Amino acid sequence: MAAATTNRRWVLALLLLIALVAALVLLRKPAPQAPAQIPAETSQPVTESDPEAQPDAVEELLPELDSLQNIDLQKPPARRNLDLQHWTTSQGAQVYFMPAEELPMLDVQLLFAAGASRDGELPGLATMTNAMLNEGSGSKDAGSIAMGFERLGAEFSNSSHRDMALVGLRSLTAADKLDPALALFAEVIARPSFPEDAFERLRNQLLASLQFRLQRPSALASEAFWADLYPHHPYGSLPEGTADSLGQLGPDDLRQFHRQYYSAGNAVIALVGDIDRERAERIAQRLADALPQGPAAAPIGEPLPIATSHRHIDFNGQQTHILVGQHGISRHNPDYAALYVGNQILGGSGFGSRLMQEIRESRGLSYSVSSRLVPMQATGPVMVSMQTRADQVDLALSVIHQSLDEFISEGPTEAELLRTKRQINGEFPLSTANNASIVAQLGVIGFYGLPLNHLQLFLDQVQALTTEDIRDAFARYFHPDQRLVITVGPALVIQQSEEDLDSQEDESTQAVEPGSNPPVPEPQA
Repeated sequence: MAAATTNRRWVLALLLLIALVAALVLLRKPAPQAPAQIPAETSQPVTESDPEAQPDAVEELLPELDSLQNIDLQKPPARRNLDLQHWTTSQGAQVYFMPAEELPMLDVQLLFAAGASRDGELPGLATMTNAMLNEGSGSKDAGSIAMGFERLGAEFSNSSHRDMALVGLRSLTAADKLDPALALFAEVIARPSFPEDAFERLRNQLLASLQFRLQRPSALASEAFWADLYPHHPYGSLPEGTADSLGQLGPDDLRQFHRQYYSAGNAVIALVGDIDRERAERIAQRLADALPQGPAAAPIGEPLPIATSHRHIDFNGQQTHILVGQHGISRHNPDYAALYVGNQILGGSGFGSRLMQEIRESRGLSYSVSSRLVPMQATGPVMVSMQTRADQVDLALSVIHQSLDEFISEGPTEAELLRTKRQINGEFPLSTANNASIVAQLGVIGFYGLPLNHLQLFLDQVQALTTEDIRDAFARYFHPDQRLVITVGPALVIQQSEEDLDSQEDESTQAVEPGSNPPVPEPQA
């Protein structure tokens, strides 16, 4: 036994010695060199013995860079060439398509005139219908639908707004991924089952969110602003609904709403991705065939003018939220470019805007202030929003009104216009930087019936604008006697003259000037 053990030890020692010698040999052997990458234009190979050739080869591989000093700041940056195409399916669905071969993916977006403005007597109906699309279809529940998209590496999205409802799909374009993803997508949007248990769950979530709104002064201010700016108009109701309207809803109401508004004739189909025109036509027709058949919804009517008023809502807090605004324009308005640029100068461009300078920089009344132009299918709003200390509300409102009046009467300066043109032209490439951004742009073009070259046309209009164009456009649409003020915060204490008090007692006076203190209506549930 002892002899056998000794022999095994000698064998192991010998093997270890052989392995050590082999390792030393490998270490002494030079590593193989990777073949040099030779540009197609290079006729001679680049080797270590020719060091002068290496920098030249690198220079050929790198693009030539322009110095920032040589860039013409007066010239807009280069724009991406968008091959936008449009056609209509046999059912009346409007299709907008752009091929994009950079990535093997397809973005699909369907837009329906099925937003909260179609709720009728049941606010919250459109929101509930859109939210429940992927809660069940046929024998599939929400979990099965989510797992189906996840298994294919696809993404489903949906949302609802005042004008429109949207559903979207992002998928790889390989046939074994795209075809089943489109089949599931078509089933979800065309044949939702609106299961009772999911309906109750979502309704309870909306009811809870309505209770939460009562604790948010910004939400109360927004709700009051839309209600007062659009009385007796579809835009005036809260998209989430009210406790009463949600209590009256049932799954049958959602099914009827879906049949009427999620129809092929009421749809805009936007497609952007790595497919050709023929395949895009097949996909669009496939989706249109799956949808309920029906016509496009009638356009939303225009709102009636309002008189100047100030509504205050008491809210226990240190800050007061302020909204000042009025009716603006629809998305079809020919003055859209002038008003958009003007709004950017006034308060839409962040720290460089005029309102920011007057409110924050000069007086320190608020951390931020902004203005928004919201063009919609019918006339949308323009609004200024900020919050400030309760004892500074009067001064803040005075500065806002003065800034608006001066901008309407005088317009922007040449320096402000030049800076804003550069900003818009510099930001614009981001709006077409990826497929998701482009499909969103196509959806807007289709939903609002804009020309196919709208993006190019808009930039050309911006470049051609003058300060007089912007001043005249603001003077045409924004009148001080139609300005709405909403404040939400601690009770206002405003000194009023006897004449003011007497005028408020006159029941025939409907308009309330900014700065007065009208009776405070109860906030809506």
